[in-house]
Amino acid sequence: MAYVISDECISCGSCESECPATAISEGDGKYVIDAAKCTDCGSCADVCPVDAPAKE
Repeated sequence: MAYVISDECISCGSCESECPATAISEGDGKYVIDAAKCTDCGSCADVCPVDAPAKE
C-alpha cells in the first residue's frame, strides 16, 4: 500500500530527499508521491514535521 501526502503538507521538502525510491516530487502547493514507485518504506513519514504522509 503506497503512502500519500495529505493537505497538511507544508512543502518543506524534507520527505523528497529521504525517499530511496525517488517517488516524491514537488506538486502544486504540496509534495506528491508516485504510488507506482512507492515501496511503502515509511522514510517520508519518519521525517515529516507535520505527519502529512500516510498510508492510502
